[in-house]
Amino acid sequence: MAGGFAVVSSKPGGEMKQQGKITWYVWICGIIAATSGLMFGYDIGISGGVTAMDDFLLLFFPSVYARKHRARENNYCKFDDQRLQLFTSSLYLAALVASFVASRACTALGRKRTMQAASVFFLAGTALCACASGLAMLIVGRVCLGAGVGFGNQAAPLFLSEIAPARIRGALNILFQLNVTIGILVANVVNYFASAIHPLGWRYALGGAAAPAAVLFLGSLVITETPTSLVERGREVDGRKTLERIRGTVEVDAELEEIRAACALAKEMVAEESPYRRLLRRESRPPLAIAVAMQVFQQFTGINALMFYAPVLFQTMGFATDGSLLSAVVTGGVNVASTVVSIVLVDRVGRRKLLLEACAQMLVAQVAVGGIMLAHVRADGTPGGGWAVGLVVLICVYVSSFAWSWGPLGWLIPSETFPLETRTAGFSLAVSSNMLFTFLIAQAFLSMMCAMRAYIFFFFAAWIVAMGTFVLVLLPETKGVPIDEMVDRVWRRHWFWKRCFGDNANEARVNNC
Repeated sequence: MAGGFAVVSSKPGGEMKQQGKITWYVWICGIIAATSGLMFGYDIGISGGVTAMDDFLLLFFPSVYARKHRARENNYCKFDDQRLQLFTSSLYLAALVASFVASRACTALGRKRTMQAASVFFLAGTALCACASGLAMLIVGRVCLGAGVGFGNQAAPLFLSEIAPARIRGALNILFQLNVTIGILVANVVNYFASAIHPLGWRYALGGAAAPAAVLFLGSLVITETPTSLVERGREVDGRKTLERIRGTVEVDAELEEIRAACALAKEMVAEESPYRRLLRRESRPPLAIAVAMQVFQQFTGINALMFYAPVLFQTMGFATDGSLLSAVVTGGVNVASTVVSIVLVDRVGRRKLLLEACAQMLVAQVAVGGIMLAHVRADGTPGGGWAVGLVVLICVYVSSFAWSWGPLGWLIPSETFPLETRTAGFSLAVSSNMLFTFLIAQAFLSMMCAMRAYIFFFFAAWIVAMGTFVLVLLPETKGVPIDEMVDRVWRRHWFWKRCFGDNANEARVNNC
């Protein structure tokens, strides 16, 4: 695949063109790096399925098993168990801590080596979970998987943003989220078939994570490092060779000069002040605020509550175990297909339009689901077949809108908006924010559903209103802007955030940044 691209610089001195091709090698590197997302997605999807399997519950959570099979159990509360929620959430707590270590690894070792480390953690965690004989061993395995998520989610989006030409940066970066959705779908399919294998089906389901982990490990041995990372670590000759290879041309002087200048500025600034301290400066507030807010809002759409516990939620709606797992497969398929829509549209219509459209669609779906649940799902009863099918359709409507907006763009926007001197540190805060709120949702959702019942959907709907307002007022459009020119071409021109970029600190302070 080849096509010309040009990047126009906003720096003094006029226009500067960066010529090159969109090469197959870029796409190959992108696909391999995005396999980290496949592993992440598999972990998200697999936990909800195995927690719905009786063999798994009987071995690790016998009290939940007993409550599940009571004749007149409370639909909303039968899975309310803190230890069961810890099985899911421990991964994300470990990922939160690991993301800070991964930030330093990305800077010191490069994006490629950090992804390799992620694959090793994934393989170790998979082995422990699949072979677990007690809850402690199971949780340790989930913690290892969490370390892999922290390393992979830190390195892969940065890698994708840094190797991509500006005109396809959105599409290439969304390969990560596409792999997340494929991982969730594969996990749901595996859960569906594994649930019929007694008593070891849950072991096969958890052990299946070894496949994407092995692909990531082997693939990371053959892909290149990003030119930015090479130049940043003093390997300018290698950086040029890599840039020529991924652009398919030797005419890379303009882009290399952009990278060299960004690295020199970053090195100078880091020598004066650490990247994390620099994030406290006024000029760092716009990308940091956007990055953290995107992660928090992404979780408060309620999507991971659905993805973690889809089979459990569908059982609450009245489906039998097999039906609930099959419904999770259907929503997983919608998730994958809709993410492809984002790849096609993100660099054409822009980030803001996709996010705003999705907020409207998710709001309608959440309110409708909450209304049906409130009217037709009682604590000791189930809805009729027509209402149950309608709930699945509405959830598919909700999932589709998330999959072409807040899902992929929640990772894309933070990876492309930080200047180089704070890029890995800033993105690590974004990743850790995501993992913190993912942990909170995973740990609290089943208890929230028990306490709030159908009103939990209205809770998430209120957050969607806040998200839409945030995008409308504070989120700038970054479509087509070169990654190293965001400050001049985005932040300094935004009606609100430009007040953080006065000629001096006093002017910024006067502008109340």
